[in-house]
Amino acid sequence: MTAHPPRATTGSRPQPGPHPSSGKDAHASPTVDVHAHVLIPEVDALVAGLPGLAEARALDARRNGPAALTVSGPMVAERVPRLTDVAVRLAAMDAQGVDVQLVSPSPSHYQSWADEETAEKVYRLAGEATAAHCAQAPGRLHGLGLAPLQHPKMAVRALELAMGLGLLGVEISSHAPGRELSDPAYEPFWTQAEETGAILFLHPFGCTLDERLDRWYLSNTVGQPTENAVALSHLIFSGVLDRHPELKVIAAHGGGYLPTHIGRSDHAWSARSDAGAGCAHLPSSYLKRLYFDSLVHDPHVLRALIGAAGADRVLLGSDFPFDMGAEDPVGALRAARLPDDDFHAVRGGNAAALLRLT
Repeated sequence: MTAHPPRATTGSRPQPGPHPSSGKDAHASPTVDVHAHVLIPEVDALVAGLPGLAEARALDARRNGPAALTVSGPMVAERVPRLTDVAVRLAAMDAQGVDVQLVSPSPSHYQSWADEETAEKVYRLAGEATAAHCAQAPGRLHGLGLAPLQHPKMAVRALELAMGLGLLGVEISSHAPGRELSDPAYEPFWTQAEETGAILFLHPFGCTLDERLDRWYLSNTVGQPTENAVALSHLIFSGVLDRHPELKVIAAHGGGYLPTHIGRSDHAWSARSDAGAGCAHLPSSYLKRLYFDSLVHDPHVLRALIGAAGADRVLLGSDFPFDMGAEDPVGALRAARLPDDDFHAVRGGNAAALLRLT
């Protein structure tokens, strides 16, 4: 398939073009959604019946609760065509006014329980399947692989594989069993990501608050923003971002609670020797070294996120095509009533530069 041709401007949808960093008009950049998923049935088939899967699913069931599982099953089933069929995906993108998606495997594919042999099969299959999916629409779809954080040395190999397949980086969870992102074992992984310019998409799956969130879908509505905030705090307070200042980390869900509550972190860093021992600067300053998607579901929160991180650090994100995503991500961005330059930067200019689309 040839690259998707530029389309004429309709309404507020400009034709693709370069980012302002190239000295040209940001308003001409493509509309880029950096938070979109692909489902890989082959991964599910690979792990079916293996030791550890039943226990992992039982834990997931306890954390989410029976009511959530009753709703989630049919919801995902209804969305399988958009998650697997490129033609259906492109039609949905057109309806949303999205020119380009950065596609990452469904976080359900992390399989953080898997042993080394299984984990290697999972990340290879996920990377190859995502690359093949995106290859059906070059120019419109760009992909990420998976990094098995439960095996830090393997995460480096997974990143190497992803980049070798033409993917732009890997998706990572907020933690692995028994390991936080501050764990020194990940230093080679951060080094590899920094040296290669890889994109790291930080997307939690599940929440360790467990049964406290097992009703009313609190496992997602409270759990995901919590996991984002904890994971980012580990990257900041441990000094990972001091040691690796060129890391390209995109945090899903607007970074969770951290960007809009960063003042408490700043206060602790200033007031307590233990809080300030691991990082060199005020925690809020590191927000400008990270990227955040726009998926916060509230125009006031989106404006606060941009105020904390800067309009150049926020990227359009929809969580395509899940029910906790935005059906109209551009409309949600428009509802924040940003200055025109900021709107177009978030809509696509920032992502076009970060992903080197122009």
